[in-house]
Amino acid sequence: MTDIFLEGGRTLIGSELVETSLALSGQDIAEIDASRGRARLAIDARNLLVLPGIVDLHGDAFERQMMPRAGVDFPIDVALADSDRQAISNGITTVFHATTCSWEPGLRSADNARGLMEAIERQRPQFAADTRFHLRHETYNLDAETEINQWLSEGRVDLFAFNDHMDGTVGDMAKPRKRNRMVERTGLSSEEFDRLVGRVLSRASGVPASVSRLAAAARAADVRMLSHDDATPVMRQGFRAMGVAIAEFPINEETAREAASHGDAIVYGAPNVVRGGSHTGWTKASDMIAKGLCSVLASDYYYPAQLLAAFRLAADGVLPLTEAWNLVSAAPARATGLADRGVLAEGRRADILLVDDGVPLRPRLIAVISGGKLVHLTDATRLLGMAATPREAVVAA
Repeated sequence: MTDIFLEGGRTLIGSELVETSLALSGQDIAEIDASRGRARLAIDARNLLVLPGIVDLHGDAFERQMMPRAGVDFPIDVALADSDRQAISNGITTVFHATTCSWEPGLRSADNARGLMEAIERQRPQFAADTRFHLRHETYNLDAETEINQWLSEGRVDLFAFNDHMDGTVGDMAKPRKRNRMVERTGLSSEEFDRLVGRVLSRASGVPASVSRLAAAARAADVRMLSHDDATPVMRQGFRAMGVAIAEFPINEETAREAASHGDAIVYGAPNVVRGGSHTGWTKASDMIAKGLCSVLASDYYYPAQLLAAFRLAADGVLPLTEAWNLVSAAPARATGLADRGVLAEGRRADILLVDDGVPLRPRLIAVISGGKLVHLTDATRLLGMAATPREAVVAA
């Protein structure tokens, strides 16, 4: 692995932007305020921002690579390779693929979740981003409990979320446009879909006990858990009591306040910030951030959103960029237990972005370094060239 030297740059060190140079060795940051020394590759970072790589704990945009149109499927390995390129080119150096394991057949089925997990495991060495498996368990999918329990015990799940979209599914069945989208996703006929929903609803009484058992299994496996779309403070309290410490997209302010009052990580979608509000009409993320009720921004369904959201928050005066960047880097790393990344410090993993912020609200990625490797470059004039390799090193090789 080639050692890399980053010359100059406004570098995020702690809570400040500091003009300094970095030396990288292997996968890690070796020295801050460094000189080039014998680094074989140097990059001119002057007049650029040097920021920790983005950590995305919930991204499901990969589904569009798998099924770009309803009923049009592409192989999982192709979809994941394309998603990796998209994530890296948007500054995401650690990505948790949020994979739904539902009672539905098709794109969000248990079979598809299993296939995704296995494909991530096979392809992980080939990816530029550190790629992990975030399992989104639809709680009414009682038939999957035994298999999920096994996955947890085998260490194959990196994050585990409890989802319950049944009320929304039942409500959307009376809305032709949304109903058609759901039915197309499953590949069923309209009549078959109705019968399936009826069978799933008939087992509702078994859901709470299943959630409790799976939470216990995740605790035993030391897998961090999330609850999705918490609707009330009582709901958040119930999940917290089971060890679920991450509140993902709480749908109102009182629930977010309950989470914040107990130190829970609170996740909202970065697209919400970029677009100026939720596409569902629920909580406005920038308002929650301003009130101290959001600690993490995730890409959700759009990989470019985290990079754009941090600069949008700074431009709108919600947070200075140094604090806004924590929402997409240090805080998600902390929430997911990844203590080796999210900040630029000696000994930490070398996940680093070089960003041109010359155009307001449109940051441009110049380079991405992931695990000490230069994996993305958009301006080759920034390369300062390879240092001469000492003769003794060549002879030894």
